[in-house]
Amino acid sequence: MEVTVHPYGKHDNQEVQAYTLKNDHGLSVTCIDYGCIITEILAPDRNGAQENVVLGFDSLDGYLADQTYQGTIVGRIAGRIRGGEFELNGKTYSLDKNEKPNHIHGGVKGFSKVMWDSTIIKEENHVGVEFKYVSKDGEGGYPGTIEMTVTYSLNNENELSISAVGVPDADTILNITNHAYFNLSGNMKNDVLDHELTINSSKFLELDQEFLPTGELLDVTGTVFDFREGRKIADGPNSADEQIAIVGQGYDHPFLLDEKLVTLYDEASGRLLKVETNQPAVVVYSSNTMKGFKMRDGSARPYFGVCLETQAPPDAIHHPNFPSTIVKKGGEYNWETKYTFSVNKFR
Repeated sequence: MEVTVHPYGKHDNQEVQAYTLKNDHGLSVTCIDYGCIITEILAPDRNGAQENVVLGFDSLDGYLADQTYQGTIVGRIAGRIRGGEFELNGKTYSLDKNEKPNHIHGGVKGFSKVMWDSTIIKEENHVGVEFKYVSKDGEGGYPGTIEMTVTYSLNNENELSISAVGVPDADTILNITNHAYFNLSGNMKNDVLDHELTINSSKFLELDQEFLPTGELLDVTGTVFDFREGRKIADGPNSADEQIAIVGQGYDHPFLLDEKLVTLYDEASGRLLKVETNQPAVVVYSSNTMKGFKMRDGSARPYFGVCLETQAPPDAIHHPNFPSTIVKKGGEYNWETKYTFSVNKFR
């Protein structure tokens, strides 16, 4: 196993570095210290062909201009916060309204748009990179200074583990995720509509016209949101379900996890991705409205990739019935997600 480093460009007069983690089976993951962005994952198909399975751009300039959070760590809060404000301990905090009239993914200067300090990890059973960032009190409008550590680790079991730890010096809210867009066809030969997704979830969150949770938990039974036995992503866009139509004829919904495991499978390539997490929910976004800009593998288009955003439900601060995103002063926030890549050798 090895870690290699190479220059990736400059941001605010700082050198951006790219780190490629590679195991003994040829699986490799490249990430950069701007936004902790995963720029590339090379994984074999059933015939051994190594191809990229995440969307991205050819250069740093693409990521600097990106508004779709390709491969990033997003925070302090993943998803939207209604009205761009919340109340905590009797005080109202006003956040960046970067998706008017709401706040999304941590604001103008969220975790996805800053430089992180980095340290290479080389151990006997894994290699990785540790990223650190101090989010100052008031950044984006949030209370408290938070010391954040995000670690990417790759082992010889083809497991990419991502962990995040945050310790605030005041009561605050925190709910991060990784925003990689997966496409297991390899080098984006196809869209993800024929990918089969399995989620052990009996409830998903109803969304309103602003893509925000209404607070209602809906039963998946008999709907295109029932992924318990596995179903193709195409079933959603091809349906007349009102919730599918609201978000641009696809999925952009939080699912509450009965079992903290999600799988994604592409029959054509044989690639199988297993996602395990300590988080209570996953937001599935099928890139329904993504279009109008150039990417590494062509022009962005709907259903080009699918995000599996492990996190607490969005806008939880406004919904007491959701798992809480409040972190107390001196407390420790822990987020963990493991991505295991394998192949089904039989069609």
